[in-house]
Amino acid sequence: MLASQFSFLNFQFSTLLFPFSIFQPFNLSLFQLFNYSTFPLSINTASAQINTDRVMLMGRNALYYEDYVLSIQRFNMVISAKPYLSEPYFFRGLAKFYLEDYVGAEQDCSMSLERNPYVPNSYQLRGLCRVNQKNFQGAIVDYQKVIQMEPKNRASWHNMVLCHIELKDYAQADSALDQMLRYWPREVENMTLKAQVAFAMQDTLRGLQYIDSALVVDAYDAQAWTMRSMVSLQRGNYRQAEEEIDKAIIQRPRMAGNFINRALARFHQNNLRGAMDDYDQALELDPNNYLGHFNRGLLRAQVGDDNRAIEDFNFVLSLEPDNTIALYNRALLLDQTGDYSGALRDISAVIDENPEFWAGYMQRAAVRRKLGDTYGAERDEFKVMKARLDARNGQRDTTHAKTRKKSDRNIEDYASIVEADTDEPEREYESAYRGRVQDHRVELSPQPIYVVALHTLQSPTSRFIPFHRLVEQFNASAVITQKVYLTNLEPQLEESELQQHFTDIQLQNARIDQSSSPNANQFIARALSAYHVRDFESALTDLERAAVLDAKNALIPFMAAQVRCRQTEAQSVGEESVSMTTRLAYSRALDELRLAVSLQPDFAYAWYNIGVIQLLLHDYHQAREALSRALNLEPRFPAAYYNRGIACILDGQLQLGLSDLSQAGEYGLYQAYNLIKRYSKEQK
Repeated sequence: MLASQFSFLNFQFSTLLFPFSIFQPFNLSLFQLFNYSTFPLSINTASAQINTDRVMLMGRNALYYEDYVLSIQRFNMVISAKPYLSEPYFFRGLAKFYLEDYVGAEQDCSMSLERNPYVPNSYQLRGLCRVNQKNFQGAIVDYQKVIQMEPKNRASWHNMVLCHIELKDYAQADSALDQMLRYWPREVENMTLKAQVAFAMQDTLRGLQYIDSALVVDAYDAQAWTMRSMVSLQRGNYRQAEEEIDKAIIQRPRMAGNFINRALARFHQNNLRGAMDDYDQALELDPNNYLGHFNRGLLRAQVGDDNRAIEDFNFVLSLEPDNTIALYNRALLLDQTGDYSGALRDISAVIDENPEFWAGYMQRAAVRRKLGDTYGAERDEFKVMKARLDARNGQRDTTHAKTRKKSDRNIEDYASIVEADTDEPEREYESAYRGRVQDHRVELSPQPIYVVALHTLQSPTSRFIPFHRLVEQFNASAVITQKVYLTNLEPQLEESELQQHFTDIQLQNARIDQSSSPNANQFIARALSAYHVRDFESALTDLERAAVLDAKNALIPFMAAQVRCRQTEAQSVGEESVSMTTRLAYSRALDELRLAVSLQPDFAYAWYNIGVIQLLLHDYHQAREALSRALNLEPRFPAAYYNRGIACILDGQLQLGLSDLSQAGEYGLYQAYNLIKRYSKEQK
């Protein structure tokens, strides 16, 4: 998708279904939503009890940091003060959407549109809410409204096509795609979607023509190669399918479905070892993949790796406890490994569900003999013998297909490799934009900055406990009853905790107003409360006042930098590169941190934060230097090793980066091992 187009859709062809997944996940662009600006908010404090401009900004900050309840409270305040504005209804609807309250979100979008019916974003968000409620016809109406206002809004065209496909209105989908191809004639995604519609209409030849057209435009398009391989698999051209999937994997090496499909192609060519390697790769990328576990379990059983095959079938049964085929395969493996009681339990459960499964009776008879139950074994054998005598041709046909569909639960095909269903593709709408966008923007994402906060999370793997006497001195001042922490793991606050901070701000206001000479710690305490409710402007104002009263306290500029960083993160969401505004904001934060280390040279966390900001600004050399200073002061600092490792890798120093990541992993940051594995391959 072009970077310049802000799309509600992140179209990705999924190969987890065999042969085609018609529907793709809908996606909402935070960049577009956070730059929603239909008209400026006018501020009239004489008629409103609150500064709505300020409260709107606080609400949007809270929304960015996933404090959805807090953001809704902020937007409620704006709506109460100025109910004629459309913008707060839209953002409140977005917060509800994040909370999966699609009904409430749709209602808020409708309220926003009643106040201003000329905002495309509101129609797009309402369309997405309707999609999640399976109201595809209503969503189509919304997307048509957007297209009337913005005829070349590609995202709305795209989503409207998907809704038509969901309604099986392939003619309308095809017609809309024709218009998309007129607007964007060389857009490969339009061609591949056109091909999917053709396949849904059982027109394989036309579908292949569009795939070939896509490959003429972009010979390296992974999606087109994946779709072509699906046709080859359907036709039984397994060698050709493998070659086509190889090309897709080169372009998209982290898509589990490609490995699942290549394993199927290899299996049909009797390359069992290659198929098992592909299942291993798929499950490394997608540990919960059903087909990967089931089929790998079958292959492991074939090569005698019984214990690990049992682990795979255990996983399948944890997903589908009533899957009798998996249960029978596990029973066979338990028998092989000497767990006769477990085998008897599983086989009996299978026979209860399939009372004419004669192979199961024979297997149970063999297990019962091993357990010394001769009478039970003879009873099972007699049932089988009687069934064979009753059968017209003496015995049942025991030939089985090499593969079966996932929905096919014929117990006789228990040894067949599983393919995904083709009749009814799974419909899955994902929210890929959830979480902080900056965490997904680059593959090598740094660990967050350290902050002074009233709440923290304990890492389940790291034993590193951040400490500095400045924080302990503030705690010893007893200006507040809560303990203050140094942390880079901030939890999302509950509504009761947020309400407590609002109460604390009121109490702190009263204390400061009543005091003839308030001290710096009182302003620091109020700044902390304002920080937690995402009122960054008030927090900075209080820290400026504290700095006037105590100019030598390094904690004050350190906290000012943390507030400025959080404010910048919220305002720069969706930037393709570091803008001048963002660079200036981070520059001010760096000035404050440099002041902190000049006042307190042993403040390792200030040096660490300098390194993180330099890393975000792509100044890798300066980042490494600052993080090295932090590590000189705190030699067992896992996040500093992790971030210095990232800085080294991005600076072309791969070996040094891997060494630092190894240290980070050793000290408990287990995410480092994933990077080590991935980037070690580049070393070879």
